[in-house]
Amino acid sequence: MGNHNHTHNFTEQFTFSGKLKTWTLIAIVVGILATAFGLLTGQQERTFANLLLMAYYFTCVCATGLFFLALQYVAQAGWATGLLRIPQAMSRVLPIASLVLFAVCAAGLLTHNLYHHWNGEGLTDPSSPNYDKLIAGKASFLNVPFFLTRLAVFLGAYSFFAWLFAKYTKAQELEGGLVYHDKNFKWSAIFLIVFGFTTPIWAFDTIMSLEAHWFSTMFGWYNFAAMWVSGLCVITLIVIFMKKAGYLTWINENHLHDLGKFIFAFSIFWTYIWFSQFVLIYYANMPEETVYFYKRWEPEYLPWFWLNIIINFAAPLLILMSRNSKRQMNTLMFVCILLLCGHWLDYYMMIMPGTVESHRGFGIIEIGIAIGFVGLFTFLTLNQLTKRSLVTTNHPFLQESINHQI
Repeated sequence: MGNHNHTHNFTEQFTFSGKLKTWTLIAIVVGILATAFGLLTGQQERTFANLLLMAYYFTCVCATGLFFLALQYVAQAGWATGLLRIPQAMSRVLPIASLVLFAVCAAGLLTHNLYHHWNGEGLTDPSSPNYDKLIAGKASFLNVPFFLTRLAVFLGAYSFFAWLFAKYTKAQELEGGLVYHDKNFKWSAIFLIVFGFTTPIWAFDTIMSLEAHWFSTMFGWYNFAAMWVSGLCVITLIVIFMKKAGYLTWINENHLHDLGKFIFAFSIFWTYIWFSQFVLIYYANMPEETVYFYKRWEPEYLPWFWLNIIINFAAPLLILMSRNSKRQMNTLMFVCILLLCGHWLDYYMMIMPGTVESHRGFGIIEIGIAIGFVGLFTFLTLNQLTKRSLVTTNHPFLQESINHQI
């Protein structure tokens, strides 16, 4: 590979300034303006649906950074050590992302612009003309105080783990040895159990309960797969961006190959769950189940429905199949950007049909809010990356990562 003879500068410090910083701030302003535009033109439902989409996406990607870290610790994996600083930075943004998501959900509940399928007037009151037996049966779980409590507990727990990992990692860099590495290992195992049991409930609450008459037991894993692929794409994109800017000299095509394999594998996994959920409902053909897909087969959504599968399954399958393509920065970059757009479309298809009754469409609100959140994520994550050197020094597997070859 030729990379091994280079002397690497492990005190490499990332500086976030100039044009890039300006562009991220412009993007945030665009997002704020698009939100204001939506609210002022009377398209509250649509604006809130888009805010939920991007706040959830933003939080999922940050949570994936944390999941990636924990996974590397528990698997005792060496290959990724040289790029751990990136998922670390993402996980440090998680508390802010969590606050944004919580605020959007709370505001949506209070203004009745989100979750009106179970949060409407008189749905659980037998004497009301709006009484809905099905919703009343779910009321002990789907009620505003319990909903917001669950959301706060889950996001609070994830944020706590993010803080804990950062604390131990910093201590390890200062003191060396294996004490803090072992602590990270132990807490990662605990985190993975907590995360595994709570992510499906988090997805049920935030996304599935938008259409509370319908449910799918696969929905949590379907969301988890989407989140994991998106997070991997973001990690890969940041690595490539850093490489192109002259940083991360110790990362080579072998590391990219591994990231590419992950993206390829879990895109297939996402498709497997998507198809399993779809085909079971399709051939059972029971009205209470098919109602979900029936909405998504309306003429305005049907093209998006199929495009979702083409982007998120066919593209990574056909482009990333060969060994060589996973080692090419530009090919990987293209697939990552495509998949991030594809999973935005995936969340769009989960959220919009059941939330937005009037003013449907695709335009300024969707694009503007998405740009705003991309700007916010980029600004916060790159800002975190400037805090310390770009490599986790004193990590016991660092040498293994530098000499990684496949």
